[in-house]
Amino acid sequence: MDIEKQIEFDKIKEQWKALAVTDRAREQIEGTACCLAEGELRKQLRDTTNSKILLEKLGTPPLQNVAEAGEILTTAEKGDCLTPYQLERVESVLAAVRRLKDYLGRGKQYENPLAYYEENFDAAETLREEISRQIRNGAVDDYASKELRQIRSDIMRCGEQMKQKAEQLMRANRECMADSYCTTRNGRICVPVKKEYKFKIPGSVIDKSATGSTFFIEPASVAKYDEELQQLRISEENEVYRILYTLTAMVAESVPLMRENIRLMEKLDFIFSKGKLSMDMDAVEPAINTGRYIVLKDARHPLMDRVLSIPLQFNIGRQARGIIITGPNTGGKTVAIKTVMLSCVMAQCGLHVACGEADICMNSSYLCDIGDGQNITENLSTFSAHVKNVLEVLREVGRDSLVIMDEMGSGTDPTEGMGIAIAILEELRKSGCLFLVTTHYPEVKDYAEKTQDIINARMTFDKETLRPTYQMVIGEAGESCAFYIADRLGMPDEMLKTAVRAAYGESAVGNYHFRKEENTLRKQGTHRITKMKNPVPKTDLGTKFRLGDSVMVFPDKKIGIVCEPVNEKGVLRVQLPDKKIWINHKRVRLQVAAEQLYPADYDFSIIFETVENRKLRHDMERKYTEAVIQYDEGTM
Repeated sequence: MDIEKQIEFDKIKEQWKALAVTDRAREQIEGTACCLAEGELRKQLRDTTNSKILLEKLGTPPLQNVAEAGEILTTAEKGDCLTPYQLERVESVLAAVRRLKDYLGRGKQYENPLAYYEENFDAAETLREEISRQIRNGAVDDYASKELRQIRSDIMRCGEQMKQKAEQLMRANRECMADSYCTTRNGRICVPVKKEYKFKIPGSVIDKSATGSTFFIEPASVAKYDEELQQLRISEENEVYRILYTLTAMVAESVPLMRENIRLMEKLDFIFSKGKLSMDMDAVEPAINTGRYIVLKDARHPLMDRVLSIPLQFNIGRQARGIIITGPNTGGKTVAIKTVMLSCVMAQCGLHVACGEADICMNSSYLCDIGDGQNITENLSTFSAHVKNVLEVLREVGRDSLVIMDEMGSGTDPTEGMGIAIAILEELRKSGCLFLVTTHYPEVKDYAEKTQDIINARMTFDKETLRPTYQMVIGEAGESCAFYIADRLGMPDEMLKTAVRAAYGESAVGNYHFRKEENTLRKQGTHRITKMKNPVPKTDLGTKFRLGDSVMVFPDKKIGIVCEPVNEKGVLRVQLPDKKIWINHKRVRLQVAAEQLYPADYDFSIIFETVENRKLRHDMERKYTEAVIQYDEGTM
């Protein structure tokens, strides 16, 4: 079972992760589980409290994500040359370490234990200053070394001389130029020469225009400087690599202290994220005990609006180890048991809890059954899902467990469900665990009153306003308030009395006092169903016109003879004097029926078929022939 999801601790983790800066801290938050070592848990809670104090005193610490730095350090360890970008990332981490040292150093004035982590950081100032001096804007700076500065100065001088020579040539041969300025092609300074003068300008053709009318020529006077320029660029590249390898070697020497810096920064990020979460939730440090009792004062569900959330007062373990919570639907029972377990889980994960004050025992396991758990793919009903979860709980429960169950025994026959609920409670009681369950069964309330170590509790409800007050009263059994809710929502008095009589007998009717005004159920108009008219049978259309009938075709008022009767689409075929046509029966009117015009056994093929087709049909009836009868389909 996914306990974190059922009690919404997964949502708390999402909020918590959003407050972390480093990837490692987020991974640690995702994998956070309840601590079972008392000493370690107390240390984690102290860290959370100390981080919150520093945040309140000094503000947010200057942390940054250092995941990329780990890969860079691995590259340096292998002996590969680091790029200027990678060196800047190293310098960025060292600068963050220096700022964090300053931040923690200021925290020492408050004698905060976390502030003394400052002594474990090493900002490697020499390395940071060397990288900062020699690497600028993703490249090796001109002033990284005297040699590099001189080389780059010579490159600029050589480039200017080449440009000057090219411009002199252009001025001297202006009529040969296609443009008034020199340009660069394939890394070489060229002059744009018209096609017809390409042999007049001494030099090498480097490129030409798309139309072929302009040639870009590197003048011979410029080319002699090119070799010097190439040598200077080779020298520049060698000097740049020398500087990068030197800085890489310095980084490689500092890898152990850098990794320690990163580890400490990620550790502090995790700790400070807990403090940030505490501040966001206005939470407090809980007291931890191993005496198997829980006390929560002014407890809030941390995901609910704190303005609307009504604080919960709760205690268990001293008077009884099991609490049966009853009360009306929407009365806050489920929220209450979730708030209790969520507070305990958060505390045992080293987090502060959303309470005014809390004293929470450590639990070896947290078990719950909340929600209907229906699953279509597994063919599980509400009751089946409950039983499956409950059996899993009972297999895992122990003396140091905390168990919550919502609507125990629901989803089946009330009598049998009540019996199962009591059987479950007996098993939980025998295990010695702490448990909270919610129910509506009155028999379960009676069971709690008669059984040692189990006590009733109720969630209060305002019968006048129909609003829950979200207050838990331990030691009293609650009522469902279903009749009062139904009364306020307008159920007629007679129906309410019938309900009371069916539930508790005739004698109980007088104990309920409903509103004086008489309610009646007013029937509201509903939509009416419109039935489809019976369609005209298709057989009627088939008999409307018969083969050989004389008919008039509208709107032309032409006389024709029916050669094919009406089909299922209401269309018939009529032989006109010059052609056969298909036409809707609604455009045809009977003139003279066929039986008045022809004998009963008359052969209509004489009228409707050609002489050739009649002969072919006669041959087909006597012998095999490959001939095909051709029909004129006519028009619609």
